Amino acid sequence: MHSGAQQPQRVLALTFTARAAGEMRTRLRGLGVAGVQARTFHAAALRQLHYFWPQAIGGAAPEVMSHKAPAVAEAASRLRMQFDRTTIRDLAAEVEWAKVNLLTPQSYATRAREARREPPGVDHTAMARLFEAYEDVKQRRGVIDFEDVLLLTVGILDERDDIARAVRSQYRQLVVDEYQDVNDLQQRLLDLWLGERTDITVVGDPAQTIYSFTGASPRHLVGFPKRFRGAHVVRLVRNYRSSPQIVALANTIVGSGTQAAREGAVRLQAQGENGPVPELLSHADDPAEAAAVAARVRALVDDGHEAAEIAVLFRTNAQSAAFESALTDADVPYLVRGGERFFSRKEVRDAILLLRGAARSDDGEKSLGSITRDVITGAGWSPEPPSGGGATRERWESLSALATLADDMVAAAPEARLPELVAELDRRAAEQHAPAVQGVTLASLHAAKGLEWDTVFLVGASDGLIPISMAEGPEAVEEERRLLYVGLTRARRRLFVSWSSARTPGARATRRVSRFLAPATDILGSAARAEPRSGGSRRSAPKQARLAFCRGCGTELSTAAQRKTGRCDACPPTYDEATFERLRTWRLAVARAASVPAYVVFTDATLTAIAEDAPSDDAGLAAISGVGARKIEQYGADVLAILGGADPEVLLESRSAAKESAIP
Repeated sequence: MHSGAQQPQRVLALTFTARAAGEMRTRLRGLGVAGVQARTFHAAALRQLHYFWPQAIGGAAPEVMSHKAPAVAEAASRLRMQFDRTTIRDLAAEVEWAKVNLLTPQSYATRAREARREPPGVDHTAMARLFEAYEDVKQRRGVIDFEDVLLLTVGILDERDDIARAVRSQYRQLVVDEYQDVNDLQQRLLDLWLGERTDITVVGDPAQTIYSFTGASPRHLVGFPKRFRGAHVVRLVRNYRSSPQIVALANTIVGSGTQAAREGAVRLQAQGENGPVPELLSHADDPAEAAAVAARVRALVDDGHEAAEIAVLFRTNAQSAAFESALTDADVPYLVRGGERFFSRKEVRDAILLLRGAARSDDGEKSLGSITRDVITGAGWSPEPPSGGGATRERWESLSALATLADDMVAAAPEARLPELVAELDRRAAEQHAPAVQGVTLASLHAAKGLEWDTVFLVGASDGLIPISMAEGPEAVEEERRLLYVGLTRARRRLFVSWSSARTPGARATRRVSRFLAPATDILGSAARAEPRSGGSRRSAPKQARLAFCRGCGTELSTAAQRKTGRCDACPPTYDEATFERLRTWRLAVARAASVPAYVVFTDATLTAIAEDAPSDDAGLAAISGVGARKIEQYGADVLAILGGADPEVLLESRSAAKESAIP
């Protein structure tokens, strides 16, 4: 664009988050090429949808729901399904996965089984029905979700050649960042934007594919040179961020994966100065680990390191609380990334409103930094930070970020005043480009993607967390390895990896250091190689073996459904077929009497597991996944009776007769 080969207004640069798009626009302006449309896929599609909807459909485009969960909950209620909030959120994520993979309620079950997906709380058939009910709820409400924004834009561009030509004439060049994260739906939209042209540039790294659970796939990136014959491929192997010691560790971790996992990955070449060797630290329990990390952070801050240049990264958000508490005790400011957006925080909105009002009477007598601090005092800011931590400290840090931004503006343009500060804040709010907040960052490994700090503490590096215990099958485990790789490469100079052998003080040490660290003993020391577990009662061993291997052929089981039944998909059932049929007959009768689908009583997988295990008491039933206390209270006596040989029809008739005789 500097050479004049492309007009900035004719370029559409695409990425995946509003923050990344905002940073891209800021950097482009700094390079003197303002005017490039740098947007997320959804933002670009939504803009086109609103513009072309009256022409293609008529009237105004439907409203976009901010969250799926309420509609999913209503759909579940219509089907007489009951779920807690967490399960509803997971079901909403499953709907999202289905839609970005271009699935319908009719095609979902087959594809989900092929992908070995296990929808939360229901089987595949039930999930397909819930998906269908969710679509019906949206239609009745007259709203669409974020995936519909892409789907509807795809539909319009696919059916209306005139509209597709208009879009292609507007954007002559497409640029896609983080291309390894594109899903099938986004790729379909990209194809329609591109048409028959080859004016496209993509940037990506297969080793940073960590969002496959949302439908992202690196195959579009890996297959790019084959699709676009003659494409100029530039392998970006030079790492300017991290020290050679950190790069060496990252290369070791990603290089120890499977051949398929390494496809397309590069071996990084460090360009920075030498730094300290990464350290691996072990602790007795989670609180001890959190306290040790907080103490080390406190020492770094006291030694002159900026808190904003330090991060604590973990696998799950649930790990955050212990480190928040420990940092508060150590009087270290922090912020939790991935929570409420900066410009959505109440104190920030209040402060900007006060600054907007004060801008009208800014007479220039005070410096911009001074007058900004005077104004935001009305929103709760004080010159001294609060003594406590938590939300109170986060509010203070957010307001302090506004004052720091004012100082930065004065440093760049001494004549800047409040109107310019307000205009800058408005621009940043529109782009979701938050100012830097002075505090240690707490973030999940997923939320840390695209960010970097001088010092990183990567915590909870034990099997069960990294890789997470829910990672089933080789592909899922390899993605966990890539997630660790992403976390390691967030560090510029100092990297501390830690783990704890127990969850709570005094508990038995049951954890082992992450298996991914074993190849790095030359860097991290012999402690990176886990010692084999010892002990364990004789009673527990058969259960572990049964859960891990097929009872028929001995093959290792890779999915939750397989472990529930104790056999792989290739082996025939080992239950008594007559018993299983009696259970099915009973389940159908109970479901009809309650006017609910059969899977609401027990899913197919749970019913199969009951027949396979043939428990003889409530305790045995409770050991089966999918059979909780409520199910035992409702159905336990009947199930045990049927397993004992009772005829389901006779059993239900006797239950009904007993119930009628009890009515006064």
